[in-house]
Amino acid sequence: MSKLVAALKRNTFGAVLVDVFDWYPSHLPKPERKLLRKLDLTILIYACLSFFCKFLDQSNLTNAYVSGMREDIKAYGNDLNYFNIAFYCGYVIGQIPLMALMTRPRVAPYLLPVLEIVWAGLTFCESRVQTPRDLYVIRALIGFFEAPSFAGVHFILGSWYRKEELFKRAGVWFMGNSLGSMFSGYLQAAAYKNLNHVHGLAGWRWLFIIDGIITFPIAFIGFAFFPGLPNSPKRWFMTDDEYELSRTRMPPHHGYDNGINWKNIKYTLSRPMWYLCVTVYVCMIQGSYFLGYMVLWLKSIGLSVEKVNILPTYMQLVQALSSWLGTTFAATVGLPYMWSFGNLFVFICAIILTVWHVPIGLKYFAWYSSGTSSMTSPILYSWINSALAESPSERALIISSMMTMGYSTFIWVPLLTFPTVEAPRFKKGYPATVGFLFGMWSIGLFSMWYVPRYLARDSARRKADAADEAQAEEELGEIDVESKDGASDEEKK
Repeated sequence: MSKLVAALKRNTFGAVLVDVFDWYPSHLPKPERKLLRKLDLTILIYACLSFFCKFLDQSNLTNAYVSGMREDIKAYGNDLNYFNIAFYCGYVIGQIPLMALMTRPRVAPYLLPVLEIVWAGLTFCESRVQTPRDLYVIRALIGFFEAPSFAGVHFILGSWYRKEELFKRAGVWFMGNSLGSMFSGYLQAAAYKNLNHVHGLAGWRWLFIIDGIITFPIAFIGFAFFPGLPNSPKRWFMTDDEYELSRTRMPPHHGYDNGINWKNIKYTLSRPMWYLCVTVYVCMIQGSYFLGYMVLWLKSIGLSVEKVNILPTYMQLVQALSSWLGTTFAATVGLPYMWSFGNLFVFICAIILTVWHVPIGLKYFAWYSSGTSSMTSPILYSWINSALAESPSERALIISSMMTMGYSTFIWVPLLTFPTVEAPRFKKGYPATVGFLFGMWSIGLFSMWYVPRYLARDSARRKADAADEAQAEEELGEIDVESKDGASDEEKK
């Protein structure tokens, strides 16, 4: 096997192929490979399951909406927009306060499992709603308690894994997004077909019940295995030597601190990274909004409920594969290339949907190919985690701010660009998507070029300042010594 790996590494394609699957390189010491396996079995598996549940609970609303919920609770007009607005209002409000808790070493291992129990309970409540007003309240609460699940897990991944390890794991972890949405489609189709009116409950109500049953036990896996941060209290499955190794194996500048505070906030806002990253993410959020509306188009062309729920899962399969492979290749091929590749396909797809009057097969191509957009988010977050590794609180604040500012625009922009009453044409929405996608690609590309240069200059300046300060202290010390010597001579006289 080792000879085969060595042969493959002799050419570029082979080296990239090996890099995709070689998660525990033979050049690493045995204790380090063992530590990585433990981290993957605890952090990564739980993070994937949790992320899967998050998007299972998040995407089930649209599946339920097109499977009878709209008629049963009389959610007409723009109510689907308002349900999403309620969710993202809670999501935005919860971002920074709950993310600040996630950066606390003693809280980090337990916060996400506790919140997951709350998600499960609220998902059960969704199965009993009778009016749109009931759903507004529940969706707002779900959004609030789901707030740190994405940014918090990415922050924790960046605290344990090196850059070359992080991109691979982030890509696999982000697959939970697409697989959760994908599974929700199949689950709703099955619930509609097999459970509709069982015990007097509509099939869409059973979807929420089943989602809650799936979510609940995963929280207890988190209580048992999720380790939190490297400076969190020791967990039962890791030794003291492994905790020490988890710190020493990271780059020397990789820092650990006590979380977000006012001093860190002022420091972060004095640097350009916050503004660049937040702008890129706002464009990303708006540029990907249309992906969830394939179901509305399918319903408008008269397909059955089963097909409306199942056909979008092929796009979600493309999303899952692209988030895994695209993020993995980004660490080997290069960030700018994979960033541009992921944006190019979805940009073309948005143009096709803007034109709209095209053959139906081309529309299917546009929807399914737009799944390549899923590689851009894990690439962006992994880049931030690796570029700002020296300051955990800064990257935590930037990541949570990206989520806050990005999803703040979800509250009102879609009302202007994607009002449900204009479905599925969205004459304003698709052209706006083209503009947001171009902004995301261009600003992101500039950031990946500019930020490393800024950080290098800033590091050199701080080192020079520290050297000047040390020299000044040394000179001051020499003056003090001379003064004392002079005073001693005077006393002797």
